[in-house]
Amino acid sequence: DHFFAGRTFHHSNGSVHPVILPDSPEEVPQTPGEYELTEVTSIPDHSDPENERPDMGVLDCRPNAKGQREEDALLENASQSNESDDTSTDQSPVPPAPLKETSFSIGLQVLFPFLLAGFGTVAAGMVLDIVQHWTVFTEVTEVFILVPALLGLKGNLEMTLASRLSTAANIGQMDTAKDMWKMIMGNLALIQVQATVVGFLASIAAVIFGWIPEGNFKMGHAILLCASSVATAFIASLLLGLIMIGVIIASRKVGINPDNVATPIAASLGDLITLALLAGISTGLYKELEFNDYANPMVCAFFVALTPIWVLIARRTPSTREVLYSGWEPVIIAMAISSVGGLILDKTVSNPNFAGMAVFTPVINGVGGNLVAVQASRISTYLHMNALPIAEPDPAPRKCPTPWSSFFGSGVNSRSAKVLFLLVAPGHLVFLYTINSMQGGHTTLTSLFIAFYLAAALLQVVILLYLADWMVNWMWRRGMNPDNFSIPYLTALGDLLGTGFLALCFHILWLIGDRDTDVGD
Repeated sequence: DHFFAGRTFHHSNGSVHPVILPDSPEEVPQTPGEYELTEVTSIPDHSDPENERPDMGVLDCRPNAKGQREEDALLENASQSNESDDTSTDQSPVPPAPLKETSFSIGLQVLFPFLLAGFGTVAAGMVLDIVQHWTVFTEVTEVFILVPALLGLKGNLEMTLASRLSTAANIGQMDTAKDMWKMIMGNLALIQVQATVVGFLASIAAVIFGWIPEGNFKMGHAILLCASSVATAFIASLLLGLIMIGVIIASRKVGINPDNVATPIAASLGDLITLALLAGISTGLYKELEFNDYANPMVCAFFVALTPIWVLIARRTPSTREVLYSGWEPVIIAMAISSVGGLILDKTVSNPNFAGMAVFTPVINGVGGNLVAVQASRISTYLHMNALPIAEPDPAPRKCPTPWSSFFGSGVNSRSAKVLFLLVAPGHLVFLYTINSMQGGHTTLTSLFIAFYLAAALLQVVILLYLADWMVNWMWRRGMNPDNFSIPYLTALGDLLGTGFLALCFHILWLIGDRDTDVGD
């Protein structure tokens, strides 16, 4: 193993000079195509000490897949440089940068998965719009409280899985088949444990939130909620986990950054699969209620009884063992936050005047959650690659980022924040038009409605992207792995903000007098 200390100097004109310091000249294998490390002979004098921010990054280099990893890590370092077309006299040699991420390349890589995910949420919205009139949703309205919590589950489990595996793939922990299978089995088992527990707790939250205001408690309905929640969570997580793993391995083979692709694909399929399963399973179990009392408790008991098996498998992989013991807090708190969003949804949609809200809820929540998950995943990978914890502490600890630095800083992360923010309005217009052309929803798209809706969506995403910048860095400084902790909180807050702002929009529009509930009935 060769350890290179890659040190980049940020010069005042924004150009970057990496200096590669090999341990000894003999140790560098000069195989063509393995690595091409340009040697920088001279570093220009730094006139301005303010602008000199040396970044140390120790890279563990093994010749693998054409030295892709060393290159990636070096380029991550290099990509902090400004994209300005700086025609300065200082033409110092810069290393070859085939994978340097510009705003355009970030946008291009995120765009297709983003649209795919968006259409997934549109499909989920159409499904929710139809099933909100089904017997089980009208009789047991608490099922609505489960909707954001179970849809949020894909944010907590699938996206953290995607983020963990992307990071593992990027830092080369999945290069051999044996390592890969070990990671995959451990992660799948971990997800099943989390899904079962969270599904169970979500149903308890739904029971509490649903029946405290009204005060009448039906045991049959409570067990129905429990059984449908646990079964949905379990089956959806299994399907999605398998799809995610396929996507990540495929994107590594093709040479796309899995961070940009994996999370949105998880999201697009997640909403649709979860909602369809929830509607189908709860309807089936609701019909069983009339004939026999033991079907629902049996379903509940069956999935809960499988949990110890998953725990045993998950404990065998070190990276998942850590999450198995410490990764509960974010997932459970996120589930509680989402359930509050579910309460808002339940109270709004069960009022016939606001039935039109159902079709937009998965869309606004999904889009916000996807964008913030991409950003959090990117910042996390960036920290893993650039700031591998070194013995000496960071001399200048980062202050709390301002919204200005989050969006208009010079780093690659504020560049991606701008790109993701700019996707919001065009994306939502496409999705609104799609819903409208498929005659979905109960709302005609007036210009007033579109204006309010876009304002809600933009506000939600700005808040989320700013929180992502602050939260991931804060967790990194606290020594928590942001892959496991940040995304659940951020997607749950996305659900809460999205549902809250959307309900607010509908109430305001109702007060202004933009009333129409007759469309699409």
